[in-house]
Amino acid sequence: MAGIREEPMPDRATSVLHIFLIFLRLGLTSFGGPVAHLGYFREEFVARRKWLSDHAYADLVALCQFLPGPASSQVGIAIGLFRGGLPGALASWLGFTLPSAVALALFALVLTGLGTEAHGGWLHGLKVVAVAVVAQALWGMGRNLCPDRERASVAVAVAVLAGAIPGVLGQVGVIVAGGVVGWLWLSPQGSLPHSHLPVRLRKRTGALVLAACFALLFLLPAAATQSGSYALQLFDSFYRAGALVFGGGHVVLPLLQAEVVPPRWVSEDAFLAGYGAAQAVPGPLFTFAAYLGAASSQSPSGWLGAGVAIAAIFLPAFLLVIGALPLWEGVRHHPAMQRAMLGVNAAVVGLLLAAFYDPVWTSAILSPADFTLAAAAFLLLVFWKLPPWLVVVLAALTAGVGWQ
Repeated sequence: MAGIREEPMPDRATSVLHIFLIFLRLGLTSFGGPVAHLGYFREEFVARRKWLSDHAYADLVALCQFLPGPASSQVGIAIGLFRGGLPGALASWLGFTLPSAVALALFALVLTGLGTEAHGGWLHGLKVVAVAVVAQALWGMGRNLCPDRERASVAVAVAVLAGAIPGVLGQVGVIVAGGVVGWLWLSPQGSLPHSHLPVRLRKRTGALVLAACFALLFLLPAAATQSGSYALQLFDSFYRAGALVFGGGHVVLPLLQAEVVPPRWVSEDAFLAGYGAAQAVPGPLFTFAAYLGAASSQSPSGWLGAGVAIAAIFLPAFLLVIGALPLWEGVRHHPAMQRAMLGVNAAVVGLLLAAFYDPVWTSAILSPADFTLAAAAFLLLVFWKLPPWLVVVLAALTAGVGWQ
């Protein structure tokens, strides 16, 4: 089979367990964000296990970069799908996601027990280090996704519009506008890598799954409004965040903030403290949803709230990967699609730029000492290449001593 080498396994159950254990190890050790995760995956599945060829892996990464949602998690889901079908996809996601989700839910429970007023120094340090982490994401994404004046202009225009039109509708609108601008104005400078991917799903199945994914975007809000159930409202909010975020990782910050802070499900201080803590754990940043669900002021919260939020934010990733893989070959080379995605990627940078100012900067940088700590954290992350978890710990300890 092109692009993949089958390894003999005794049965499906053994295969699924094997996939789970491989991804569990990756979930425990993969620090550094989505780009680093893709590097870990390539080393594990291309260089070491030879489950995929380099060309097949590059093609898979290209697809997941085109889809909304967490790109590295989607790559992992797809690899699990290739090796073990739908149970393999579930096993790969669970193994990669479980460690950080459990750690962040536990942090939320501890923080809820202490209260945000207790130990305010180290909590403020987590908010300050979030400034450095988002600045690092802006630095890297800006260089990669806005390397010319046209795309930089799109990013700045989107940042201005996102600040002027708050809320989820404004954020989604600027992403769509970026795609339209890219389609009309931008042009790619090269072609995407190509290699056949071993997908055993029919195009009709893919189309039906994609239809279900988009239908839920309209059905869930209506059901949540009609029922008045907070659990359904929580599921709807996190499902939309997972379905509408291009670029994954840090870009989910403004969408989640708009969903949970204005209705007072989570306070802004607790939101930013949790976001800072999320930098100290391995695995996908989307597991920040587990923290928010556990820390919610409404019921369900705790472990049940964490489970609802984490399932909701990752469900679109499953549906999009399963739906898009059979259709990818027919659309990935279309020039209009490539132009539109250039604009979408630039819009993602602009959206993150707007979130960097409000709420990240305005809520965390309150004094010259805050600015000094954020600048030092940025230096350690970007130029000294220290791991994010270590920078988070150092910032929390420094703030804990300095603000007591």
